Amino acid sequence: MPSQEPPYQRIAEDLRRRIAAGEWSVGERLPSRARLAQDYGVGPNVLQRAQELLIEQHLLEGRAGSGTYVRQPPEQRTMVRSRLGSSFPDELKPDSYDSHSFAREPAPEHIAERLGIAPGEPTVRTRYEFFADRRPVQLADSWEPMAITRGQPVLLPERNPIGAGRGVLKRMDSIGVRVVRVVERPRPARATVEQALLLGISAGDLVTVIERTHYDDAGRAVETADLVVPDSRWEIVYELPVGEFS
Repeated sequence: MPSQEPPYQRIAEDLRRRIAAGEWSVGERLPSRARLAQDYGVGPNVLQRAQELLIEQHLLEGRAGSGTYVRQPPEQRTMVRSRLGSSFPDELKPDSYDSHSFAREPAPEHIAERLGIAPGEPTVRTRYEFFADRRPVQLADSWEPMAITRGQPVLLPERNPIGAGRGVLKRMDSIGVRVVRVVERPRPARATVEQALLLGISAGDLVTVIERTHYDDAGRAVETADLVVPDSRWEIVYELPVGEFS
């Protein structure tokens, strides 16, 4: 039975195999597309699509006017997650961030479920982009029920002298809400076009989405967020106090 796999995917897989076998080393230029297309018995457009797929997967890189080369794999660093959030290597600690808050944002159904409120109830949504050495390292999309912060000086997380840069625990504590528990659910995903543009990666690249929710001492969810971390750059490690296992 003939293979149902598109020709460009079959060629991409064979090129991947040949690179893994050492036929071309890192930094080495591949034969021309015309030559490879002839070798595989396909048209140049099919060969180009195969190479574009491997470029999207960070195995190859195209250099204008020069050709296609085997790419140096990106260096993966360790991001440590704890109850205090993300910890980065000293040389890559986020040194700046951009944030945009939107008040009275109706809670989507999946966010309402995580917050324990009715769909459509008003929330404050804040979108973050974190940078280190001017490069994006992480995205975050946060929602807080307005029922908790309405009328408080910390309503907009980053637009007040009390809450700016202090994080959820300290902000909530400043209005008498004691956060005692954080739940995180990591899951694999593919970068959307918007996420890819913000993170400097390709659409469809692997990312880890961490669904994080903060709870107060009454068991009420006071904030939930989606953190987006590119897999090609970060290995996520969880650090837990020994007491959590006693």
